[in-house]
Amino acid sequence: MTRLGESVARASELLAQDLSADATVQRLLTETKARRYLDLSDLSAKEQAALITGRAVEVLPGEEKLAERIEKRRAAGKSLHIKLGIDPTAADVHLGHTVPMIVLSRFQRMGHRVTLIIGDFTAKIGDPTGRTAERPPLTDADIAANLAGYREQVRPFFDFETVGFRQNSEWLAPYTFPELLGLLTQVPVSQLLQREDFRNRLAAGSGLTMSELLYPIAQGLDSVALDCDVELGGADQLLNLQMGRKLMELRGQQPQLVVTMPLIEGTDGTGAKMSKSKGNYVGLTAPADDVFGKIMSVPDRLMEPYLKAWTEWTDAEIALVLGRVEEKSLHPMDLKKVLAGEVVAALYGVDAAMAARAGFVAQFSKKSFTDVEALPVVDAAEHGGEPVTAVLSKVLGFQPSASAARRVAKQNGLRLVIETGAGQQSVVLAEAEAIRPLAEVVGEVLAKAGAEADGGSVYLKAGRRIAEIRGL
Repeated sequence: MTRLGESVARASELLAQDLSADATVQRLLTETKARRYLDLSDLSAKEQAALITGRAVEVLPGEEKLAERIEKRRAAGKSLHIKLGIDPTAADVHLGHTVPMIVLSRFQRMGHRVTLIIGDFTAKIGDPTGRTAERPPLTDADIAANLAGYREQVRPFFDFETVGFRQNSEWLAPYTFPELLGLLTQVPVSQLLQREDFRNRLAAGSGLTMSELLYPIAQGLDSVALDCDVELGGADQLLNLQMGRKLMELRGQQPQLVVTMPLIEGTDGTGAKMSKSKGNYVGLTAPADDVFGKIMSVPDRLMEPYLKAWTEWTDAEIALVLGRVEEKSLHPMDLKKVLAGEVVAALYGVDAAMAARAGFVAQFSKKSFTDVEALPVVDAAEHGGEPVTAVLSKVLGFQPSASAARRVAKQNGLRLVIETGAGQQSVVLAEAEAIRPLAEVVGEVLAKAGAEADGGSVYLKAGRRIAEIRGL
């Protein structure tokens, strides 16, 4: 049995036990934390390819081709050369940025060679992917500062000590205009304009610069320069990654395989991608308690993609626990606590994860509002059509206007709390939600909470003030 197989056997036994028990969870987190550093070089080529494909949106031209490339390199006494390009566009990194790094770590632990391309040249152009306007270029100082922050924050998920670093200015800066023209004669404009975001911007009359149009060419030349076997990237980068395959083929090289990673939905459950600008993210520098609480606030439907994105669990292990939830032998809240523990353990260690778990239970799960006497009551039948701020003013005394209630929302102090026998789920309401009708907001939150709201009570909490919502 492989080292991974032995770990899976131990963890699967724990996953079948009572996951509401702290002792069981601590043993599980210890096992899965160690798996993040597990040597995977004893896996067969097919097993390695399957382990990568299971976390990818697409592998082009296919999982079988990836296994064949691994086997071919192994037979020659070599390893794959894996590439990931990084445009250091921000100093603060969130959990969404770690998704490709975790998969890249798997490649690394399989014994393959990894190179990170620091897009110091392309960052000055600005990757236009998914943007409705041109992105301002970065300076050298911006790039250096952002890169330093990126490495430090992502370090818990990836071993930077054994990776190669290259800056794409090495080969892009000296590229001559005649060379570029010669290359462009072989790339149809129609291929560059396949991008939906480009077409949408042109249709809307927005500007599209030549530098943005040439960005995929610049990224593709990175692959040519390194002569890679595999390139990782987000699902929204697919056309850029395919350009790398085309340019390598034009240069007579064996085209790279492409592995695209999912774009992870943010914690607010709206369907939007995790993003700092939307406030639906988990920062890698946030305290352990905050990370744990933010994960606990997500809707149940995000547990599967989050487990796949941020744990080292296998598909079989994830299917095991989700099956237990479906058959009601495992409460979703207990699984979510394990998921939150996994993320905190990766960032701060198992002891910190268990402390955050205990803190969450003490703050939320064991505190019951049903034990509080004479709470104000909001009758949803009477006030459901009114804005949340108006209800707060009338019932909880935010006088003389709703502006005080909006300020509480702006400071993340406005929440809906769903309380069942299994504990509490607290959902932060944004300022925009505070001015919407109460019934609409409550209905959406309950729909996202799913089974956890069955037979429970719902409370509106603004700062220290609490009111029970009845008549839902």
